[in-house]
Amino acid sequence: MRPSDAKEPKVTWRALPRKDQLLLLTLTRLSEPLTQSSLQSYMFYQLKSFDPSLPDSAISAQAGMMQSAFTAAQFLTAIAWGRAADSEYMGRKNVIMIGLLGTSISALGFGFSRHFATAVAFRLVGGALNGNVGVMRTMISEIIKERRYQSRAFMILPMTFNIGVIIGPVLGGLLADPINSYPQLFGPNSRFGGTDGVGWMRTWPYALPNIVSAMFLFTAVLCVILGLEETHEVRRQKRDRGLHFGRFLKRVITCRLGRAEHQYSSLPNTSSFISDAYEIEDVELQNNSSSHPDQGPGVTSKPPSKQRLPFSRIWTRNVITTLISHGIMAMHVGTFSNLWFVFLSTSRWDPAHPSPPSHTAQRFPVNFTGGLGLPPAKIGLALSILGFIGIVLQVSLYPYLSGTWGTVRTYRGSLFLFPLAYLVTPYLALIPSTTSPPNAASGIAIWAGIVAVLIVQVMARTFALPGGVILVNNSCPHPSVLGTLHGVAQSVSSATRTIGPIVGGLLLGLGLDIGKVGLAFWVLMGVAMVGACVGLFVKEGSGREIWLEGDDDGESKSESVR
Repeated sequence: MRPSDAKEPKVTWRALPRKDQLLLLTLTRLSEPLTQSSLQSYMFYQLKSFDPSLPDSAISAQAGMMQSAFTAAQFLTAIAWGRAADSEYMGRKNVIMIGLLGTSISALGFGFSRHFATAVAFRLVGGALNGNVGVMRTMISEIIKERRYQSRAFMILPMTFNIGVIIGPVLGGLLADPINSYPQLFGPNSRFGGTDGVGWMRTWPYALPNIVSAMFLFTAVLCVILGLEETHEVRRQKRDRGLHFGRFLKRVITCRLGRAEHQYSSLPNTSSFISDAYEIEDVELQNNSSSHPDQGPGVTSKPPSKQRLPFSRIWTRNVITTLISHGIMAMHVGTFSNLWFVFLSTSRWDPAHPSPPSHTAQRFPVNFTGGLGLPPAKIGLALSILGFIGIVLQVSLYPYLSGTWGTVRTYRGSLFLFPLAYLVTPYLALIPSTTSPPNAASGIAIWAGIVAVLIVQVMARTFALPGGVILVNNSCPHPSVLGTLHGVAQSVSSATRTIGPIVGGLLLGLGLDIGKVGLAFWVLMGVAMVGACVGLFVKEGSGREIWLEGDDDGESKSESVR
């Protein structure tokens, strides 16, 4: 046993164990926010293309419904995917592969949609088949068991999200409507367009970014099949043909690159070598090796059956409080993401053609309206700034604050930054622009305001999201239901992210109609204040509040409930 006074080495990124598996989870996670954030840079304009006669207020409501379709379907299926991930018949890896394939189908269908109902249907399909976030969090907690690594390990998924938020909107903005964006390449009488332009790009102007997104997702599926190790306690001891083939390919490629000159000893056969390598590399994920000294390589005994905590006993006080806080935060963060890109896309208020007609002047502090009228490429830039700021804060500031203040205090403090960001956001419409309406807002003052708002919002999100994940993970009353709890958390998050964008979109549309564009943001500020107060009651658990007969923690324990 390690002496209590022994000084632990400083935790750095290089010190994280199993970096190969964490890298694969990072690449897998990256493909999804990249796809989702790509949509936001042009969704307003794609919805407008379905029916050009609709006013901006109606498009705002439709955008909220479109965002909520994905999360509504996730709400209905997330717990089921969590239970499937906890099952020895499905496991974590298969659930992740199904989620990636479902998201790719959804992206392709959405890109080739020509009607609002069709686009909603494909968003529903994507949400119903995707329970990956909760499963990935479960896998990280099973790969990284030591708490001293958790603040960095659980930061990987939010950090990856921010990387996707940087790349996705830029990609979407650059690739959307290529005939109008790049007429010299794809338009009529162009290099690739022929007489009338590229036909399928003319028919489906927003398909190209979704095709690229689907390619990323299919690549992620291949990475999962060939490289990701199962972490389910029972299923990880079964033969994984995809993983074996991936290691065989790695060995072949390594030899062909000239690394075979080290004179490896001959092997009886390839399959035994791969099986042996699998058992050696997999041992880090196991609490206790099930191999016996007298068994040959790659031979394991069948793991004993483990008791599983009944679903009805998951609901401890700390679990419920943590899930409520998690759900409220997911609601206002998701709603802001939806309102943000709609606000950036909404036409500026024009005194020559006021909307509504009765609104003849902008009046501080409440009676003003309009958005910034930015095109897809600039919206992509604005959304990417959000991701860039998040990456900088996560790498430079979060580990220090989390280590100094602790997870709970950092989480609680960050929740109080959200209301400030939501309060000031609509005032961007009042900042003087170097261009006159109806042209898009522009100038140093405009972009300085955008960056200032995003610094506050992203700082809050950067500190709250990883802390929230750690608190959900550590509130789990028993390891046998860890995947289920993360599925429940994702379901709660999906439920609130379904309600939030719909209500937020309707309130933004109402605000535009009555000349008060800040209405939705200020209601969101109130929701965030409630969430900050609930966060004061969240506590950090131990990861196990309930012991079942047969559990082993270094000594025999009978069932007890703390």
